[in-house]
Amino acid sequence: MLIAGCSGGDAGGSGAGTPSSTAPPPPKPVTLTLALNDGAADVSPGLPVIATAADGKLTEVKLTNADGKVVEGKLNAEGTQWNNIEPLGYSKAYKLTATATGEDGKTQTKTSSFTTVKPRTLTYVSTNPMDGTTIGVGQPLAFYFDEPVADKVAAESMLEITTEPKVEGAFYWFNKKEVHWRPKEFWAAGTKITMHVKVYGKHVGDGIYGQEDRIIKTTVGDAVIHEADGQTHQVVTKVNGQVVRTMPTSMGKPADATPVGTYVLMEKHSHMIMDSTTYGLALENGGYRTPVDWAYRMSNSGIFFHGAPWSIGDQGRRNVSHGCLNLSPENAKWVFDNSKQGDVVIVRNSGGPALEPWDGFGDWQVPWETWVKGNR
Repeated sequence: MLIAGCSGGDAGGSGAGTPSSTAPPPPKPVTLTLALNDGAADVSPGLPVIATAADGKLTEVKLTNADGKVVEGKLNAEGTQWNNIEPLGYSKAYKLTATATGEDGKTQTKTSSFTTVKPRTLTYVSTNPMDGTTIGVGQPLAFYFDEPVADKVAAESMLEITTEPKVEGAFYWFNKKEVHWRPKEFWAAGTKITMHVKVYGKHVGDGIYGQEDRIIKTTVGDAVIHEADGQTHQVVTKVNGQVVRTMPTSMGKPADATPVGTYVLMEKHSHMIMDSTTYGLALENGGYRTPVDWAYRMSNSGIFFHGAPWSIGDQGRRNVSHGCLNLSPENAKWVFDNSKQGDVVIVRNSGGPALEPWDGFGDWQVPWETWVKGNR
């Protein structure tokens, strides 16, 4: 009351009295969170194990397996989050212990024991192309799971493609084990490609988990495109858009007309036996078993570039082969020496049916508007 009475003489409020103030909030206790509840089971090894501190900092975090071995981890720069950087194993037991100190100076410790999932089986993912290769502009990126994939969307998310320069592309499934990624148009020469297979510890459905992560790097070489015409009986080869060679050829005779479409070169053999019985045509039914040189495979069904000295008189004039593109030995060796996996062969006017998309790398036979839907 006395203080209130003394303030009455200062009508202007000059500040002679005591100003009001708000006391600072008390320091907060830490909130320590472990991402996995104690007793958690069937944890995917591909998911990170995380400990987080709010209103404080982590002071010690240890993740150990059943044998007491410490799993390597990493603390962020702020000291507020820890996660493992060493992968966990399948069907293993682990214990996470974390201690944190709050703004109030008090510590808190939490533990979580958990077990990882036991897969029904594992799947390994192989690729084409392989690491360190140089490919042609038509080469799709093929991923082969050795177990059927039930969750194709999840599987796609585990396959990351990065390119320099950036390229528009999409996945397309040919069956439950095989998915390809290709750009909308042929690759540009010089493109650098990295394929990240990030499947370890992750579920692709039906109890199947990824076996191993992989990184595959490849580079696109010169743009080599062979244009084969069944009416002119010529193969015109262009490198980076410039014609470098024109070669007489003989394609499949009318009864075995070479399928038309865009092929991608697959593998080559300096010497091999062309054997019709491998695709069901018996020798007694008009089949053959013929040794050839300088053969470059264009399809799984047995279409090759190859040397055919017996048909030189027909090359450039008429189609007499069982479907392959016959060349002189000299021209076949030139193709053998100057082509690479992924180079393109475009067959026109052969009188044959359309190349099937699943026959070798017939990916370019699928229209882009169909391809981007994924065929899941």
